[in-house]
Amino acid sequence: MKLTRYTKFTGDLSSSVDLEDLLQALSDFLLDSGFQDPYSPFQNADDSMESLREAIRQALESGELLDEEAQEKFEKLDAAQVEELIDKIIQRMKDESYLNAEDPAEGQGSAAQGNNTDAKFEVTDKGMDFLGYKALRDLLGPIGKSSLGRHDTRHEAAGVETNGSSKLYEFGDSLNLDIPATLNSVFAREGPPDGSGILNLEYGDLQVQQADYQSSCATVVLLDCSHSMILYGEDRFTPAKRVAMALAHLIRTQYPGDSIDLVLFHDSAEHIPISQLPRVKVGPHYTNTREGLRVAQRVLRGSGKDMKQIVMITDGKPSALTLEDGRIYKNAFGLDPIVISETLEEVSRCKRAGVMINTFMLANEFQLIQFVQKMSAMCRGKAYFTTPQTLGNYLLMDFMSRRSKQVN
Repeated sequence: MKLTRYTKFTGDLSSSVDLEDLLQALSDFLLDSGFQDPYSPFQNADDSMESLREAIRQALESGELLDEEAQEKFEKLDAAQVEELIDKIIQRMKDESYLNAEDPAEGQGSAAQGNNTDAKFEVTDKGMDFLGYKALRDLLGPIGKSSLGRHDTRHEAAGVETNGSSKLYEFGDSLNLDIPATLNSVFAREGPPDGSGILNLEYGDLQVQQADYQSSCATVVLLDCSHSMILYGEDRFTPAKRVAMALAHLIRTQYPGDSIDLVLFHDSAEHIPISQLPRVKVGPHYTNTREGLRVAQRVLRGSGKDMKQIVMITDGKPSALTLEDGRIYKNAFGLDPIVISETLEEVSRCKRAGVMINTFMLANEFQLIQFVQKMSAMCRGKAYFTTPQTLGNYLLMDFMSRRSKQVN
């Protein structure tokens, strides 16, 4: 249901545009994956200011951003006034730190005629955080409310949040005394109080309350950006990007002791800042899963966290391998035994390093299913065969359910 927002009238139509609603309307444009959807309003989108202006113009013309009165005023504007309005909206987005954008060249707008076509913009951390929040809310909305917390393990330690049991005090424990247990130990050794008000308390009598030891976790999202992610008439990459953003927002807000990193894999693999995710597009054609796992392990080794996991999102079989001399061996036909054996060896290294791999597969070929199941069995991870529409629900519910259970 469309809501009406009441604000102080300033005579400026740009103030009637809610920037959060605008960002939501532009999310497909801002997260463009390179997929050419013939039904998408954002064709040939890039990160130029001219593309941004056209996307804002289309959002305004849709009638979804403004209330009825403001929409009527907008429809009465001539071309020059519309360009001026878009300029003001972009300036508001810059002033409120949703975008970083270069200043347009002189003579911009309808009279620009290409003067500012080279000007670029980028989504800021604040803008990405908002898109991640929106994606998380949309993904969790159909599931219902969830109680989110930190990672529980089956190890115990002396802490503040107790679990009802106690233990003998050891040097280094928090002195969270279990007073009844401590007194019982004194009485059992000394007998009932003699009325003097003096207790002979010894070191061995001290009992402290136990708390569940809560561990931090390092997560690497291993995201397939090979060309198959936008082939076959379906954009699988944009939903994967949205889920990665939602997961980053969830970890940042609900698990502040955790870390999340992003590794892309295609012909090769690279570690990029999570803030660069909105600008990532599909890359070369092949799928170098082994190199992605190697880069992810290097990131996890430097995290210093107790728990380490890889969340891999892919739709293709391993079809490339980085050789010792740096050359890329490629074979797109079938499951190449050399590529598969080297990839499974890397999975084995993950297992020995205590890294869990959970795979979210956006395809269901028979040979591919067998490979993923074997990989998951080797590292005690899980494999989910899902679709772009259900990927978010599967991934986020798996992530949270494992944090509400005890972990080895």
